[in-house]
Amino acid sequence: MTDKESLSSRKIVILITIAYLFSYLVRMIWVYQMQGQEQYMWNGELMISTGDGYYFASGAQKWLEHTLQFNPRVPDIYYTATVTLSALVAKYTSLSLDTVILYMPAVISSLVVIPIVLIGRLFGMATVGFLAALLGSIAWSYYNRTMVGYFDTDMFSAMAPMFILYFLLATIKTEKRVYALLSAFAFLLYPFLYDQGKTIVYAMGLLYMGYMLLFHRKDDFSYRSILLITVGLIDFNFWGQFAVIVALYVAMERGVVTVKQAIYGSIVLIPIFLYTGNVHGLIFGKIINYFERGTVDHGLRFLQVSQTIREAGLIPFDVMANRISGSVAGVLVAFVGYIMLVLRHKEFVLALPLIGIGLFSLVGGLRFTVYAVPMAAISAIYLFHILSEYIDDKRLYYPAMALLTATMIYPNIMHILEYKVPTVMSKREVMTLDKLKSTSNPKDYVVTWWDYGYPIWYFADKNTLIDGGKHNNDNFIVSEIMLTDSPLEAARLSRLAVEEYVASDYKLITNTLFKNNTAEQVDVDDYLYELKYGDIKMPKKTRDIYLYMPWNMAGILPTINLFRNLDLKTGKHKARHFYYSTQRFKQVGDVIYMAQDISWNMRDGTLTIQGEKLDIGREITVGYTKDNKLHKEQRIVHATGRYHVIFMSSYNNIMIVDDAYLNSMFVQMFVFENYDKDLFEPVTLDAMTKIYKLKI
Repeated sequence: MTDKESLSSRKIVILITIAYLFSYLVRMIWVYQMQGQEQYMWNGELMISTGDGYYFASGAQKWLEHTLQFNPRVPDIYYTATVTLSALVAKYTSLSLDTVILYMPAVISSLVVIPIVLIGRLFGMATVGFLAALLGSIAWSYYNRTMVGYFDTDMFSAMAPMFILYFLLATIKTEKRVYALLSAFAFLLYPFLYDQGKTIVYAMGLLYMGYMLLFHRKDDFSYRSILLITVGLIDFNFWGQFAVIVALYVAMERGVVTVKQAIYGSIVLIPIFLYTGNVHGLIFGKIINYFERGTVDHGLRFLQVSQTIREAGLIPFDVMANRISGSVAGVLVAFVGYIMLVLRHKEFVLALPLIGIGLFSLVGGLRFTVYAVPMAAISAIYLFHILSEYIDDKRLYYPAMALLTATMIYPNIMHILEYKVPTVMSKREVMTLDKLKSTSNPKDYVVTWWDYGYPIWYFADKNTLIDGGKHNNDNFIVSEIMLTDSPLEAARLSRLAVEEYVASDYKLITNTLFKNNTAEQVDVDDYLYELKYGDIKMPKKTRDIYLYMPWNMAGILPTINLFRNLDLKTGKHKARHFYYSTQRFKQVGDVIYMAQDISWNMRDGTLTIQGEKLDIGREITVGYTKDNKLHKEQRIVHATGRYHVIFMSSYNNIMIVDDAYLNSMFVQMFVFENYDKDLFEPVTLDAMTKIYKLKI
C-alpha cells in the first residue's frame, strides 16, 4: 500500500455516503434511548438538550409564528445559518420546527465526513480519509456538541473549517483557480455559519498566504490565489464581496489580471483584511479573555461570568485527550501522526490552528476541543497508515488499518452509549410555561436566572432581563432578587429593573439604576437598603412581571449567590454563606452520611462538617401529597443553631443551609411556598416549578 491510492469519483461518493450514514446513525442512539419517555416529549417530539438552542429556535419561531414581537434580544432570521436553515426547512417542508431543531445538528454535522474523505483522496490516501471520517465524525467532543438535540451553531464548528482546509490544500496541490475560488467563498460564508470561529479560519488564511510566499513565491498562481482569498477574508459586505470574487475569478480566467496587479492588489487588501477583521483583537483578545479571572476592573466591581461556567475553565490533560480522541493514548497517537503528516506533506501546516486550539483547551476550556477532533482523526489514522505499510504481507494492510481504527473508535462509541444527556426542559416544566403563555401578555417579563431565559422565550413567548447571551453585570440584579431576605426589596427591584430596562431602550440595568461609571454613581448598599425599608417612588406599571423558580435552580444557588455576595466598591467577596444540597446519602442507624465529609446525627440534632460538630437550628421536612399540595413539618432543635436541615421528601433531597439561605426568597418561595400576599400571587405552584406574579 502506498500514498498513491486512487479511487474513482463513484467510489469516493460511496465511501462518503457510508461514512455519513455511520455518523448519522450513531447519533440516533440517543433518540432510541430517549424515545417513549414522556417527560422528554412535547408536541409529540423529543425536546432538545441544550438551552442555547432555544435562542436560535426563537429566531425561527418569531419569523414563522410571529411570536416574541416585543423581545429585542431574539435574533433576526438572517442572523446566522442556524436560524435561517431551521426556519426555511420548517416553512417549506412538512416538518415541525420542533422536529427540525431536534435532528438538524446530526444532519449538518455529519457533513464533516465529506472534506475528511476528500482530503484523503487529494493525497492519494482514500482509505485514510474514509477511516478518519468514521472516527472524526463521532469522536467524543464533536459528538457531544453535534448530537441529535444539540441545536446550536456548533454543528458548523468543525465541519466548516474542514471544508476550508480541504479547499486550501486542494488549491496548493492542484494549482487550480477553482479551488482558490471555493476557498474565497468558504471564507466569505464562514461567519454566517459560525461566527465564533473566525479566529481559527483567519489564522488558516494567514498561514496559507505565508505558505505560498515561502514555498511557491516563484509561481504566478500563488499571488492570484492570495488575492482571491483575501477578498473572501475581508469583513465588509457579503454580497459586495461575492460580486468582487466572481469578477476577479472571471478576469483571471480570461488572463486580464496580471501577476503584478495581483501582488499590488494583495498589498492593498491584506491590511484592510487585518483591520476590518480585527484580527489582532480576535486572536489575542480572546486568549486574554479566557485567562481573565475575577471581577471587572472599572466602575462597580461586578463579577465576571466566564469563570462560573464549567466549559470555560481549566481542564486536565486526560479530559482534553478524551474529548479530542477518546483516550490519552488516542490523542498521543494523533499528535505523533500530525508531526509525521507535516514532515511528509508540509501543506498540513495549514491545519496547525485546529490542532493548536485543541491544545489551548487545557486553559481555555472544554469548548475548544471540538475544533481539533477531525484533524486529530486524520493524524491518528495516518500514523496507522505508516505503521501498516511496514507489514510484509500487503494483504494484511486493510485488516490492520481496520483493527487499529476500531481501537480508536471503541472508547468513543462506549462514551456515546453512556452519554444519556436529558433534555433541557421536562414536559412538566414546559406545561407550566405553556400555561403562562396563554394567560399573560407577550409584553410581560419573567425574572429568573439566565440559564432559563431562552426556553422561556420559546415556550412562553415572554421577555427576560438576562439570558444565555446577556449574562453580564445585570446578573447582580437577578441574584439579589432571588436571594435577598426581603420580599419588599425583591418586588421593588423587579419592577424597577424591568421598567427601567424597557424605558432605557434595553440598556444595562445596573448602569441605569446605579449610574455605573458616572460621576453620580450611587452607593449600591444604600440603594438596596432604601428598597428594603425606605419610602420610594416606584415607576408606573406598564406590564406584568413574573418570578420563575424551577427546581433545577436549587442546584446552582451558590453560583447565583456569587454575583450578589460582593462588595461592589472593591470586588471582594463578602462573608461566605453555607449551602449544601444532595440526593446522594446513606443512613446508618441515626446518622445520615453525605459527601464532602458531612453527616447528620438525627438523634442529638447535630451536623458534622469536615470534622466540626455544629448544632442544628431547625429540622424541616417538606413534601407533596398526591394532589400536589405542599406538606411541611418543622422542629426547632437548638434555638441558637445557625445551620438548618431541610429534607425534601418528594425529591429525596437533603438541603443544609445557614440563616441567609433559609430566609432567601428562593428557599422561602420555592421550597416552602411562603410569599408576601401583598406583593405576590402564585400562578403555578408545581413541585418542579413555582411562578409568582408581581402585584405592585
